[in-house]
Parts: sequence; structure tokens; C-alpha cells
Amino acid sequence: MTAMATRVDEALRWLESRGSRKTRDELLPRYGITASKAYGVPVGVIQKLARETGRDHALAAALWETGWYEAQLATAYIDEPEKVTAAQMDRWAKDWDNWGIVDTLCFCLFDRTPHAWGKVEQWSRRREEYIRRGAFALLACLALHDRAATDAQFLKSLKLIEKAATDERNFVKKGVSWAVRAIGGRNKALNTATLELCGRLAASEDPTARSIGKLGIRDLGSAALQRRFARRATGK
Repeated sequence: MTAMATRVDEALRWLESRGSRKTRDELLPRYGITASKAYGVPVGVIQKLARETGRDHALAAALWETGWYEAQLATAYIDEPEKVTAAQMDRWAKDWDNWGIVDTLCFCLFDRTPHAWGKVEQWSRRREEYIRRGAFALLACLALHDRAATDAQFLKSLKLIEKAATDERNFVKKGVSWAVRAIGGRNKALNTATLELCGRLAASEDPTARSIGKLGIRDLGSAALQRRFARRATGK
């Protein structure tokens, strides 16, 4: 057995020893997560494994190949963002079979790579449900985490949102809605532009677009959020 195979085997044994049938059985009915290979390990425990392991690009790649749900979740905390390639992102996206993997990778790893913006646009044109969700989950994460991104980048992305707003598939719809609210909460200018988009969506004849638009108007037009923007403007 190679040194890497030994490390992977040790990680899987570590996860298996901390899994529970109860947690595994709750994945689908409680969280809507489908995972054919799962030990039933809580996310907080998976993060502990990652802290003990440290960042390691090669180990993350090997863990992904095991196909185990918890091992693949761990890659989001173990991989090194600067070493993640665009090709790797596409390979992993092909394996996505639940929203938990998609969102964790986007939130903790992919949005920190130099390829993130390119993947938003590419994946938004894909038909696979989880890959398309990945586009908008990644966009939402960029809105939340990328402080160097410009308003122009997000304004351009609103066109991608408008095109996908009629996709009635549950995980795509929720991903689009998340992106709308994350962008609109970034600053006052983006809030105004996103509310304009939500107004158009809310007036649509398409029920999915209408639902996304109404939710966006409710959240982005809230008095609490508008007060927050006002405080920023006055420096208070």
C-alpha cells in the first residue's frame, strides 16, 4: 500500500468510527441529501478531521475518489484553493449528486479559487440540476466572500440569474434565490439593481420566476436591510 493509500485508509477509518446510523438515516428525510455511500458523520466532526489533517491538495484529490459522502465533504476543508484547477472543478462537478456537497465545496473552497467567476458562467448554461445549482451557489458565495469583486461583475451576473429564474427544479430554484439575496445584500447599488430584477420576476407569468422575485422583494426590501445601508452611507 502506498503512503497516500495508507493516509486515505486512515481517514476513512477515522470517519467510519465516528459515524452513526441515526445521522446517516436522517440525511434524506431531514436534510434532503442523497448519499449512496455515507457513514453518518456530522459536519463539525468532519471539520475536526480537516483541522487534524491540514491543507493537502493531493490528499483531497484521493479522498474525493473514494466516493464517500463525508470524505468528499472533507475535501472542501482540506484542499488548497490556489492549487485547484478548472479541470478539477469540472471533474468533481460531474460527480455531484446532492446539494450538501455542492454548497459546501462552493462555500469553503471553490469561491476562493481563481476560476470561480468563469465557472459561474459556464455552469449556469449546463442542464444537470446539481451543476446548474453549483453556478448559483458559487455566485452567492462570491457575493458573500469576495471583497475584491466589483459591482460590475455582479451586475453582469444578474443576466444569468434572469435566464435561470424559470428553472423549476427545486435545487436550481433555491440556488438562484440564494444568489439573488446574497448579491442584493452586498451594498445599496446592487440592492437597487437586484430589486429591479426581482420586480420583473415577480410580474412574470412563470410561477418559478414569480416566486423567486417575490421572495427577493421581501428580503431585499426589508426595513432592517435598508436601515443597514443607510447607516453605512452616513458612517454611523
